[in-house]
Amino acid sequence: MSPDESALAKAGCGGAASVNQLCRANLDHFRAALAEGFPVTVACTQEAPLFSEIAADEAPDVSLSFANIRETAGWTAQADTSGPKMAAMVAAASVDPAPFGVTTLESNGVTLILGRDETALEAAATLADHLDITVLMQPGVAIVPPAQTRFPVLQGRIRSATGHLGAFVLTVDDYAAPSPSSRDVLKFETARDGAVSRADLVVDLTGGRPLFTAHDLRPGYLRADPKDTPAVAALIAEAGQMVGAFDKPVYIDFLADLCAHSRNEITGCTRCLSLCPTGAITPDGDSVQIDPAICAGCGQCAAACPTGAASYALPDVATVATRLRAALKAWHAAGGTVAPAILLHDADHGEPLINASGRFGRGLPAHVIPIGLNEITQAGPEVLAAAFAYGAGAVALLARARPQHDIEGLRAGIDLVASVGSAMGHGPITLVETDDPDALETALEAMPRSPVSATPSSFLPPTDKRGLLVMAFAEMNRAAAQPVQNMPLPQGAPFGRVHVDTDACTLCQACTGVCPTGALLDNPETPMLRFTESACVQCGLCAATCPETAITLTPQIDFQAWETPRQILHEEPPFCCTKCGTAFATRSGIERVQSRLADHWMFQGDTGAERMKVLAMCEDCRVEEVVNQGFDPHDETTRKVRTRADYADDDKS
Repeated sequence: MSPDESALAKAGCGGAASVNQLCRANLDHFRAALAEGFPVTVACTQEAPLFSEIAADEAPDVSLSFANIRETAGWTAQADTSGPKMAAMVAAASVDPAPFGVTTLESNGVTLILGRDETALEAAATLADHLDITVLMQPGVAIVPPAQTRFPVLQGRIRSATGHLGAFVLTVDDYAAPSPSSRDVLKFETARDGAVSRADLVVDLTGGRPLFTAHDLRPGYLRADPKDTPAVAALIAEAGQMVGAFDKPVYIDFLADLCAHSRNEITGCTRCLSLCPTGAITPDGDSVQIDPAICAGCGQCAAACPTGAASYALPDVATVATRLRAALKAWHAAGGTVAPAILLHDADHGEPLINASGRFGRGLPAHVIPIGLNEITQAGPEVLAAAFAYGAGAVALLARARPQHDIEGLRAGIDLVASVGSAMGHGPITLVETDDPDALETALEAMPRSPVSATPSSFLPPTDKRGLLVMAFAEMNRAAAQPVQNMPLPQGAPFGRVHVDTDACTLCQACTGVCPTGALLDNPETPMLRFTESACVQCGLCAATCPETAITLTPQIDFQAWETPRQILHEEPPFCCTKCGTAFATRSGIERVQSRLADHWMFQGDTGAERMKVLAMCEDCRVEEVVNQGFDPHDETTRKVRTRADYADDDKS
């Protein structure tokens, strides 16, 4: 290929000496670049292991990154016009991701093999030298008794299963031990229900329904059809290696204080709970908890989380946005003549498909910039909106023809940004679901080549997810061909307005106490309810908590309202104590209490009016007045609650 050195230089990627092949034959150029002490980006990945080893030995303090511009830009039918794309990819690759944590799963090799026929026994015999094996056969299975007891063979049916590699807990019904006197067929003793089995690994060779949803993503749970001999062999080979300590990335950073799941046992946001394919997310009081050992890293919870309580860490959302910013800025600087399309893809599926297109097909179009993610489902509305804000003309996401898990969360995010972006005049968002490089090429070639935006944004991405979400939508609108001020959104959108029925609202401030984002605030100086629309996530906790049912929600975007940090939804003059003059409530609140208690027996009769006046006093004066009146609700002359004895006396009379 022939890199466009002029385009690269315009984007700030120049300065490297020209070489015939940046491989082992030209290591002197790589070493010279390292010696300068500046961050180095290698625009090829073929020799990445060698370059990384040399850098670690000779320049451990130099930041090293890699960009594959060969299969993605140089080996394409449009290589002669791919200079701006090469510059964009080099610039994006130079952005270092933030560090992420790991959790360690430990396995001692205690393995439970579930079976329905001799296949389970054969697998157990193969693994017995490496693992601590127990076989659990389904009830009613006819198998020949083993000649020697190398491992326990029991009977049982799994009622429930929880856990992960190193910590499985299974409840077994019809559990029974084998009869030692079995002759032609293995027989079992009397069965019982509710037995509990604990294991580090579960090998499922029953061919039945999986024990877990998204079972392919559950660490330590290995499953194969017993009729599929190659699959069983591969499973046995994998199981034999599952002993020791295994580091697993912590894909999600979670801040419970920001979670809008619940307050005071009232449920609000449930977006992540309904999207998690593995069941790693469970309610935990006012928030949820995410088990990092079970989480498979699909990222849909983080993409859908409206508050930013859950955010993706591999890479984090600020890194993704910064890479988009760097790529699109370099594209424009290198002389890109159209607004490019961004192609978001993963490493396991998307990268091989793109490489196959470059090596054997027409390759990616020159106006399509690929950006790699860990999972495409981690791309939330903030990422898609940021791409348009920075000057992308269209966005595509490359998914499998048959996804490993449900991607409805991704579809919802695409629909949201696509509808808002379309109203602003931005290009389309396309979900390309294919395993065929030719189909990928066809879909990308159809992506529009729209004119370069006159005013692309260059905002620096905030590190917090909610801040990026709000800013990306605002900047997408600012850079739009036809900006909008207000538009309705579908239910479940992360933006909207709170409406208050001022006739019903008593300014009790129950809503401000449960608002997880501070969108609803009181005013300590005077009875008032204030609202910040850009902070509202439409969780519904305020409406569910309001004792007067005075609150309703409207999903929408109102950019003008976003510019008004605190709108006053309702206010009243303070009501002052009729005795000391201290402000302690609102007039509507006092009048409502008096109205509801007017028919109560305590406020009837000759002294009822005096007692009613007490309700218009502050707490201190109220206590003093009650004492001065000498009112005792428990004395013999005051109405009291009737007891069983009272009703018995009535019957006698």
